[in-house]
Amino acid sequence: MINKLELSERDICTKFITPAIQQAGWLQHQFREEVNLTDGRVMVRGRLAVRIKNPEAKGGPKRADFVLYARPNVPIAVIEAKQAKFPVGYGMQQALAYAEMLDVPFAISSNGDGFLLHDRTGLNSPVERELSLGEFPSFDDLWRLYQQWKGLTEPAVVKLVEQPFYSDGSGKEPRYYQRVATNRAIEAIAKGQQRVLLVMATGTGKTYTAFQIIWRLWKAKAKKRILFLADRNILVDQTMQQDFAPFGEVMHKVINREVKKNYEIYLALYQAVTGKEEWKQIYRQFPADFFDLVVIDECHRGSAADDSAWRDVLDYFSGATHLGLTATPKETKDISNITYFGDPVYTYSLKQGIEDGFLAPYKVIRIATDVDAVGYTPEKGKVDKLGQAIEQRQYNIKDFDRNLVLEKRTRLVASKVWEYLKATDPMAKTIVFCDDQDHAERMRQELVKLIPAAASNRRYVMRITGDDNEGKAQLSYFIDNDEPYPVIATTSKLLTTGVDAKTCKLIVLDQNINSMNEFKQIIGRGTRLREDYQKLYFTIMDFKGATRLFADPNFDGEPVVIYEPKPDESVVPPEDTNPPGVGEPEPPPYVPGSTGGGGEGRIKYVIDDVNVRVAVERSQYLDADGKLITEDYRVLLKDDIKKALQAEFGTMTGFLRRWNSAERKQAVLDELAGHGVPLEILQQAVANGSELDVFDLVAHVAFDQKPLTRRERANNVKKRDVFGKYGEQARAILEALLDKFADHGVQDIEDAKVLELPPFDRFGSKTQIRRGIFGSVERYTQAVKELEQALYDSHEQKQG
Repeated sequence: MINKLELSERDICTKFITPAIQQAGWLQHQFREEVNLTDGRVMVRGRLAVRIKNPEAKGGPKRADFVLYARPNVPIAVIEAKQAKFPVGYGMQQALAYAEMLDVPFAISSNGDGFLLHDRTGLNSPVERELSLGEFPSFDDLWRLYQQWKGLTEPAVVKLVEQPFYSDGSGKEPRYYQRVATNRAIEAIAKGQQRVLLVMATGTGKTYTAFQIIWRLWKAKAKKRILFLADRNILVDQTMQQDFAPFGEVMHKVINREVKKNYEIYLALYQAVTGKEEWKQIYRQFPADFFDLVVIDECHRGSAADDSAWRDVLDYFSGATHLGLTATPKETKDISNITYFGDPVYTYSLKQGIEDGFLAPYKVIRIATDVDAVGYTPEKGKVDKLGQAIEQRQYNIKDFDRNLVLEKRTRLVASKVWEYLKATDPMAKTIVFCDDQDHAERMRQELVKLIPAAASNRRYVMRITGDDNEGKAQLSYFIDNDEPYPVIATTSKLLTTGVDAKTCKLIVLDQNINSMNEFKQIIGRGTRLREDYQKLYFTIMDFKGATRLFADPNFDGEPVVIYEPKPDESVVPPEDTNPPGVGEPEPPPYVPGSTGGGGEGRIKYVIDDVNVRVAVERSQYLDADGKLITEDYRVLLKDDIKKALQAEFGTMTGFLRRWNSAERKQAVLDELAGHGVPLEILQQAVANGSELDVFDLVAHVAFDQKPLTRRERANNVKKRDVFGKYGEQARAILEALLDKFADHGVQDIEDAKVLELPPFDRFGSKTQIRRGIFGSVERYTQAVKELEQALYDSHEQKQG
């Protein structure tokens, strides 16, 4: 007789769980075993990249033992099996994680003796109950609860939700998150929601997901005429030739400002259907009720602004359902796509994509030159190579390549790019992001001078910018996986978004990037995984500190509307007529001797005789927890940074005086950045500098003081009864602020917006915390000042 306790997990599935499911009336096509959900994360060490294939290992592939389906496209329950030696509920946490991933209401754990069923619908009590093997729920029981849970009450709604996905017969299926995104959008539209937003990281198949949504709506005849809008010609062509190809002859691309009304699926470049002049607004030649659905690809690019071209189209076809797709919803103080579309019906983040193994992880190489670290001040009477007298002031990283061109800096950046490619893969597809078109051309020239192969092959390095037809003509070759040339593309804005460069292995940032949306879009150029092309990870080479945005808590969090109306302002967020960031047009090409283009009155100086050298170089990679781990680290100009700090503060006493007198410590940070010593440069100048607060960084680098980590400072305060005079809730908030300081630094606790984040949100709104718990905004501010004073108390500073 077989001892059940010795059976494997697979035996338990075959001998006990499968018979119980079938006995409950489930048919063979209504459940599947060993369903693969994720591929397993890619881990990078040095030049070695390997995918984790062991399901038991951290970051390994996720596989559900059983998935039960109400319809082929509608999963309804997950079962996690364990060996008989474990309790019946041993697999429940795993089952719940999978249920959440698949957006199903029922998570079931079994050890072959019975079942533990967790009902996520909230319609039954208790939430969890044990069942014998003979009590497994029937299809009808679960399907009825599922419909209630999803609010699928009308037969027409149910019919639409049941419409199957497109299949080409090859066995290709949507990934789990694409299935959830499609189903969520279909459900929302079926229930009458007119504006729908999907947020999916670059490289996760937004267009394929959009195709499946459109296909199902079109096949079910719920939406008969559909308009798909994009803002790049190459995106429209890619979409027609690839994901949308099954539509065949019912599909039409709007070109030559010509309207044809005998198609069902229309694709258009929004510039091709609209414009400021009335004759360009050809979309008006369609009746306003012609389209049932308008899909807006990359909808962060200004579509929600009241007077944007896209908004004109959306307003005209206002009776249609509007579906927005984006990797980065536009969220600034003054503009919000969420205000237009509503909260996303589904979000799949970059972080989740990397964790699941569907997106490529990245290494970061940060390089700061000496002029980036400490700035550059021209001597009196200095003229540039064009004979222009240079304004005498300190120029820093924000000025370089915008107001001041240091040709030797460009040469150094180019040399580092080629040094990396030469040592790794000289044919690795590379995008170099520059500040403007002039900068992109200078970078192209410097790379051509350095790379031997570029001398004989003009297509090895190409400038691909909006003003260069020759370069734009090479874009399709650059993104073609099987075309070796161009290898390197220098650009400014043209490649920031939407261009599907699957085999791009190196992203070079020599551009000032302050917009989180633009940063995400640029990083997205490298996130696609192509194992067949040996692309398992990509590298970001950062020369202008843009990767500091990785530390921003909003880097991969949920999109949030940031709008704080003043007492006399409407509670409705205003729309920005020219939203900054990703939607900015490329500046016109720079003409030597001009003001730099754009009518800004900005003079650009070009200097060819200032030597530039590397100050800091650091290589990092992401570990299994998504943290950046330093792999290689060099500081070459710590002495120069030290001199700059001493020139700024004089002595330790002078620094203490400046620090203690600052109303907000952020002001000192801003002052340092203005003098060419931003926080990230200071952090790079000290081993484990990311663990130190700016106070200790300055005191250590400039005045040789022994530093304390932020965590040590926070713990020292916790040991003393500093908050004794406050009530219980106020003490809890101040202690949580100490934890925020330990994690990120003083700038976090000074920003009242921190109160909108966990764990503070459990105490109420920002206003409730400051006025309700502390008594007033002023008292809260005073408490934060006292907290800072305790952190930097003189007996904590080990002057030596």
